Amino acid sequence: MTINETLARYSDWSFESAFAIYALATVLLIARYASMRARAVQDRELVAAGASGGPVDTAELVPGRVVEKPDKTWSEKLGGMGYALLVVGAVLHIASIVLRGFATERFPLGNMYEFVTMACAAAIVAGLVALRKTADLWVFMLVPVLILMFLAATVLYADAAPVVPALRSFWLPIHVTIISVSSGIFLVSGVASILFLFRMKFPAGEEGDGPFGKVAQRLPNAETLDRLAYKSTIVAFPLFGAGIILGAIWAEAAWGRFWGWDPKETVSFIAWVIYAAYLHARATSGWRDTKAAWINVAGFVAMLFNLFIINMVVSGLHSYAGLT
Repeated sequence: MTINETLARYSDWSFESAFAIYALATVLLIARYASMRARAVQDRELVAAGASGGPVDTAELVPGRVVEKPDKTWSEKLGGMGYALLVVGAVLHIASIVLRGFATERFPLGNMYEFVTMACAAAIVAGLVALRKTADLWVFMLVPVLILMFLAATVLYADAAPVVPALRSFWLPIHVTIISVSSGIFLVSGVASILFLFRMKFPAGEEGDGPFGKVAQRLPNAETLDRLAYKSTIVAFPLFGAGIILGAIWAEAAWGRFWGWDPKETVSFIAWVIYAAYLHARATSGWRDTKAAWINVAGFVAMLFNLFIINMVVSGLHSYAGLT
């Protein structure tokens, strides 16, 4: 198997370009977030306007009268530019994965660099779908993505090369793709639960909370954040479970047993149980507030532990590939 160095170089450039565009989008979205007025103030103004009848422009009610829409605010313009950059970055991000695959003539999930790249791309795509109505969350979603991409490009980077013989199996694109995609969606869920806890800690409208209160007041309400975390987990949980089952089938074909309590298998199972507990707690009366959210955060921490500590510190049957 030969490596196409040109395509590998284009893949790296696409990845680096996507990182730079995400970073620029983050700057624009932070500026937008900072220029927003607190949601509590907006809500109070809307309620007051509705209660008093509000300043209604009767010209808008005249048939045939064309009313010009007001110019967009700087906040809206910054948000539009940031979102457009996210789409461009996502295209380049996916292109880097595809080019890596063509360069190596295999599915591009043979090491931790490629896995993290795929998981981050899944998180961005999931965010483009899930955050359409809650675009303010992109500021907080992009920070962990940028951190992971930075680690992938530095600490975890691996040159384009063939995989070891044990990974030359049709199970590689099936098992690892499902795990990486579900991991990316779990990132959306984990960030949403962390912001939910933050919002509950600093509820909008309270005085004396300092800068943290000001940040919290610009977030969507707690119910929206909790619902986003729950819906994201509902999508990712069965995918992750299917990935574990398919991994067990691959293990039987490769190692002659379905399950051997390898460190990677054990922590993956623990993470799956934690997320199952979160879904159960979220549906149980009395646990739908911060208790369930803390369980979801614990699941997210278990996923990160499985990705970094198990792969890089603990040795096991999965260590040779740096795979998740």
